[in-house]
Amino acid sequence: MNKITAEHLSRQACVYIRQSTPGQVRQNLESQRRQYALVDHARSLGWENVQVIDEDLGLSGSGTRRPGFERLLRALCDGQVGAVFSIEASRLARNGRDWHTLLEFCSVVGALLIDAESVYDPRLTNDRLLLGMKGTISEMEVANFRERGQAALWQKAQRGALVQRVAVGYLRGADDRIEKDPDARIQSAIDLVFRKFAELGSVRQVYFWLDREQIELPVVLGTKDAREKGWQPARYHAVLSILKNPVYAGAYAYGRAKTITRLEAGQKVQRRVKRRREDWAVLILDHHESYIDWDVYQSNQAMIAHNENANSRAVRGAVRHGEALLAGLLRCGHCGAKMLAQYPRQRVIRYQCSGYMLNRDQPSCVMFGGLRADRLVSEQLLRCLSPLGIDAATSAIAALEDANDERIHQKTLALQQARYEVVHARRQYDAVDPSNRLVAAELERRWNRALTVEADLEAELAALEDGREYPITEAQKQELLDFARDIPRLWEDPLSSPEYKKRLLRIALKEITATCEAETIRLVLHWQGGDHTQVEFPKIHTGQHRYATGHEIVDLIGKLAHIEPDARIASILNKNEHRTAHGQSWTAKNVCAVRNHHAIPVYRDGERKNRGEVSVREAADALGVTPTTIFRLIQLKQLPATQICGNAPWILLKKDVERYAEERRRATPPPTANLTKLLFEIQ
Repeated sequence: MNKITAEHLSRQACVYIRQSTPGQVRQNLESQRRQYALVDHARSLGWENVQVIDEDLGLSGSGTRRPGFERLLRALCDGQVGAVFSIEASRLARNGRDWHTLLEFCSVVGALLIDAESVYDPRLTNDRLLLGMKGTISEMEVANFRERGQAALWQKAQRGALVQRVAVGYLRGADDRIEKDPDARIQSAIDLVFRKFAELGSVRQVYFWLDREQIELPVVLGTKDAREKGWQPARYHAVLSILKNPVYAGAYAYGRAKTITRLEAGQKVQRRVKRRREDWAVLILDHHESYIDWDVYQSNQAMIAHNENANSRAVRGAVRHGEALLAGLLRCGHCGAKMLAQYPRQRVIRYQCSGYMLNRDQPSCVMFGGLRADRLVSEQLLRCLSPLGIDAATSAIAALEDANDERIHQKTLALQQARYEVVHARRQYDAVDPSNRLVAAELERRWNRALTVEADLEAELAALEDGREYPITEAQKQELLDFARDIPRLWEDPLSSPEYKKRLLRIALKEITATCEAETIRLVLHWQGGDHTQVEFPKIHTGQHRYATGHEIVDLIGKLAHIEPDARIASILNKNEHRTAHGQSWTAKNVCAVRNHHAIPVYRDGERKNRGEVSVREAADALGVTPTTIFRLIQLKQLPATQICGNAPWILLKKDVERYAEERRRATPPPTANLTKLLFEIQ
C-alpha cells in the first residue's frame, strides 16, 4: 500500500538533522552527509518543497532544549508539514516525552515519518506500534551508553587515574600521573598563598595583600590538550580555588559535587551542588606530591567555613573589628543559639543570646556584660600560652625579618622568567629569514615587548632593593623578647590588636557555652584538644550595671552628691582611679544609676548656701584675695575647711570665713593711725 498521497505531497517535507556533540559535528562527517542526502531522497519520492532543519547540530536529544525540534513541532501544528525525514528515530528524540509528542502531532495533522528504510503513518495501528518500539529502543540505547560510560569512569576514578583537567601548579605526567610543575616561580607563588593564609587567616585578606603587593598568580589557559601557562594579577576566586582544592594536599578526589534536576517555571533545570567531604565518591590520600599536608588542608577548610559571614548563625563568622574578644565563640547553653556581641555605648560590651530575635515575645535566655567574661577567658588562655612565649617571639622576629624578602623573591623570579622570554624571542627572530618581513616584523615586535617587560621588572626590583627597610631593630627584638617572658603584660598592652587576640582565642578554643543559673553566669570553655574548663562569675542585676556596688564607693557618691552634680562626681571618681565593676571609667549616667539604686538625692542648686557652706572661689571673693591664697590659708590651717576625698572641692563654712575676715580687720591698723605714727617719728 502506497502511504504517500497527493495531500502529503502538497505540503512541505522537513528533513531533521542532528548530531549529539560538537565533537561529532567536527569529526563524524559521513553521518552528516547521510543525513543531508535525505533531501534528495525526499525529492525522489515526489516532494518539491523540502525544508532542512539543522539547528540542533551538536545538541543531545535526551531532553535538552532543542530549537530545531521545537521549530519542527510548530510547523506540524500549523499543518504545513506532510512528512518528516530522519535517518533513524534516535535523531528525532532520545526520550519518550519528545518522541510521543511528535507521534501525536503527526497523527493529528496526518503527517508521515520517513527514515532511510521505511515510510510510517502514525494514524495506522501497526505503524504506531513500530514507531513506539523504535522510540523505546532509542531511549534504552542512551541509558545503556550512559551506564557503560559511567562505569568506565568510576573504575578509572577508583584507582586515581581519571584526570580530566590538571590544576595550576601540576602537570600530567606519564600514565596520567599528576606531577608538580618544575617551574620554580609557579611553586613559589602557590606556596606563598598557603603561607599568607596561615598568617592572615582569611581568603579575603590574602587577596588584598597580594593585590597590594602587586604579586601575580599563575593561570592555565587553553584546552586540555593545548595548555598554556600565564600570569595574571591576583583575583579572589583564584586564591579561593587554590585554598579549597584538595589536589594541593596530595589527595585525589572524585565526585565532590552532584547534579540536582528540578522543574522551575515548567522547565527542567540542572544545578551542581557541592557534597560534604564524607560523601565524596573517591578520596585517595598521598596520591601525588603535595604543597601542604592533609591536616593543614582540613584546618584551612574549617577556617574558611567559619569565616562565612552569610552563615554566621551556624558558624563563628570572620574576625571583625571590635573589642569583644569572645565574638563568634559564645553559644547559649539553654537554646543552642549563637550569642551576639553588642556595643550599647562606647567602651561597653554585652553578650546576648540571639534566640530572642526569632521570638520577640520571649526574653533572652542569657545576657551578661562582656568585659569580665573577656578577662576571665583571657586569663585561662594566658596560662596555656605562657610556656610558649619565647618560641612565639622568635617566630615573630623571623617573620618580620622575612616580610620584605618575600616581595623581592617574587619579583626576582618574575625577572628571571622575563629574561628567558627575551632570550627566547631573540632566538626566534635570529632563526627567521630577514627578507620575510611579514614574519620578521611580528617577531621583532614580540622581542621588543619582552625587553619592555624585562626593563619594567628590573626597575621595580631596584626600587624594592633601594627602599628595603629592616622592619625590626635590635632594641625592638629585645623588647619583644621581654614581652614574651611576661605574656599578660603583652596581652594587656594598649597597642595589642583585638583582632590578633581573637585569632589566638579561636586557635585554642572550639566553642564557649554560656548558661545562667542561680544568679551566676557559667562559661564552659571547649578547647581544641578536647579538654573543658569552667569559669563562673556573679550576674550583675538591673540597676547595677557598669558600676561598683562596694559600700565605700556608694558612701563616697552619697557624700559628693550633696556638693556636686553627677558629671563632676564622675570626674572626681576617675581622678581617684576608681572604676566600675566592669573596669570602666565613670560617667554621669553611671553615677545617676548608683544614686537611683540607693535612693541618694540629686544635688540641687543653692543646697550648699542653705547649709551655710561656701566654695574656695566664693571665699576668695568675700576676702578680696585669690583662690591660691585661700588654698595657702587652708594648708596653714588658718582657715578651717574639709574635703570628702582627694580631688574633691574644699568645703568652707560661711561663718568661718566671716570670722577670719573680722580677725584680719582687727589685726590691721587703720590708715590714720599709721600717719600719726609716721609724723611722730619725723619730729
